[in-house]
Amino acid sequence: MMRKLQFLVVAMVLALTLNAGTRDDFKANYKQVANNYYAYPDRSLPALSEAPEGYKAFYINHYGRHGSRWLLSENNYHLAVATLGKADSAGVLTAQGKAALAIFKDVEAASQKRLGELSDIGAEQHQRIATRMIENFPEVFAGDARVDARSTVVIRCILSMQNAVTTLKALNPRLRITTDASAHDMYYMNNDDQEANKIFNAEFSKVKQQLQDQYLHPERLIRTLFTDYEWAQQNIANPQELMTNLLDLVGNMQSHHQFENVDLYHLFTEEERYNIWAYNNLTWYLWGGFAPLTHKRMPYRHAPLLRNFIATADQAIAEGSNCATLRFGHESVVLPLVCLMGLNGMNLSTDNLDSVAEKWQSYKVFPMGANVQWIFYHAEGKPVLVKFLLNEHEASLPDAVKPVSGPYYRWTDAKAYFEQVLAAQPAEGK
Repeated sequence: MMRKLQFLVVAMVLALTLNAGTRDDFKANYKQVANNYYAYPDRSLPALSEAPEGYKAFYINHYGRHGSRWLLSENNYHLAVATLGKADSAGVLTAQGKAALAIFKDVEAASQKRLGELSDIGAEQHQRIATRMIENFPEVFAGDARVDARSTVVIRCILSMQNAVTTLKALNPRLRITTDASAHDMYYMNNDDQEANKIFNAEFSKVKQQLQDQYLHPERLIRTLFTDYEWAQQNIANPQELMTNLLDLVGNMQSHHQFENVDLYHLFTEEERYNIWAYNNLTWYLWGGFAPLTHKRMPYRHAPLLRNFIATADQAIAEGSNCATLRFGHESVVLPLVCLMGLNGMNLSTDNLDSVAEKWQSYKVFPMGANVQWIFYHAEGKPVLVKFLLNEHEASLPDAVKPVSGPYYRWTDAKAYFEQVLAAQPAEGK
């Protein structure tokens, strides 16, 4: 028993040391713990490097997540209101609980008939992203350049596309823009991979409760909100679910101008916020990353999208004229795509789940409005180059692919690497 206790203490100290960098991120900006509810961080973007001498941008290949949105289901809002409301009626809600309940009621009321829809801030995010696209790469959008924009059939994605292309058209009325949102394209825009779903559901069910017990400890939070702990134990069916639900609700307030300055993160300690994020991060790693536990199969959910990127890039290169391909979809597509590409080490594959938080952070990949951009450059008599942007930050491929300069890669090298990754897709049922 003593040796087991010593091992646990050493493991906890090691985990705290390994995760110091991520914790520092959250100390600098604790709203990042909202993970996929984190509002697009575009207020202090770094300057982009200049292309190698003689090269000019001529093509952008893009996939973007919709902007900030309302939560998806009534229960996302109502669980907190119903639970705290019941306690208030029973006279067992603390002053902090009463204050939080009043805010949650306002948020729930504002969400009526808005579930899953694009928010005001979400629309503005895509207006700003489109503006920076044309400012950063004016050659791509010069003259009567062709822009092919497509969306999944979900309204928040369609409206994100609309906000982007309307902005582009306002900045250059000569652009030839086509838009579409059709089930015809869903096989690559948001592929429904039943095989991957089966693997995830089977494997995650084996470890879900273990991970929840490791990371989700709602006891202090319950005592903060309720004056009678025994009442709470008897009346809250799943305190761990309530804990994660509350942080989701608090985190998503940054999606709306009406609530963006309402801050309820103080309901949680710094450690609780971190642990809820770490649990969610691990869930996404098992869902979308190269996790051995889920058979290294999950990123291949969106192999059709990577193939489409390659095909459209080859077509644009063959044509040689300035143009752009814009796609608008979901974080559940962006994350596996980034892992499949291996951008910034997101192709991590490890059995050591305790090390994931320091090496693989989903909030860096898929905030609201997340986007992947491939920027192509040509120069007379020279090979085509490509630069990869993740959320408008220059990103790198794995070390196996060598850039020619800074973040610039030969397209032939990048393409060969992607084709090698695609060829390694596990056979169905494996």
